[in-house]
Amino acid sequence: MEAPTSLAADPVFTPVRSQTAFEETLERLGTAIRLGLLEPGARLPAERDLCAQLGISRSTLRQALTALVQSGHLHAVRGRRGGTFVSERPPPSLPPSHEQLEGWREVCDSRLATELGVAVLACRRATPAALEPLDALIAVMQDRVEDFPTYRHADVRFHIGLAETTGSASLAAAMTEAQGAMGALIDFIAHPPEVLASSNAQHRELLAAVRRRTSRRRRGWSRSTSRRRSTCWPA
Repeated sequence: MEAPTSLAADPVFTPVRSQTAFEETLERLGTAIRLGLLEPGARLPAERDLCAQLGISRSTLRQALTALVQSGHLHAVRGRRGGTFVSERPPPSLPPSHEQLEGWREVCDSRLATELGVAVLACRRATPAALEPLDALIAVMQDRVEDFPTYRHADVRFHIGLAETTGSASLAAAMTEAQGAMGALIDFIAHPPEVLASSNAQHRELLAAVRRRTSRRRRGWSRSTSRRRSTCWPA
């Protein structure tokens, strides 16, 4: 009789979802365009630089770029001032697939876990200078509650920007992935101005809470340092 499999091992036996370098590059660049991280009209780095940054071969990069040009996300310009540019009007997002709709809870759970982890670590690690750019994004969202695409782009930058204040590259990447996974669902949900204004109020509250915690941390560090100095160098 076989011993029962431990529940802790269950995740090991979930379906394997392997991606080739081409597929991952295509998904990463496509997600960056859809989220507005690569803005319309932006010029991509030169192929040599992009290959080095992504750690892929030139043939793999060219395959991905060709696919994105064919889909309308990019366009290529020849000549001395040529290059590969993000389309001024990328194609609209496709409706969520059946699989995406079926898996909405897991996508939301993953985002929730990532957001909570970012908030905790931002309270511990963020600096005042790193938090300042987030104020501008909140202001943009406040002015664009009736322009959802622009609001959404600023929203994505806010959450990724907060993740970057933790100093963790992997956590910033996880936040980008979570935002990308939510994209197909979010784009097809109604977003009246009142809902977006309420959401942005939560952004403001979150940022204020992070600032309060980081301020307390700095004051605690300052008092601790003063005590150590008074112990080592008595007046």
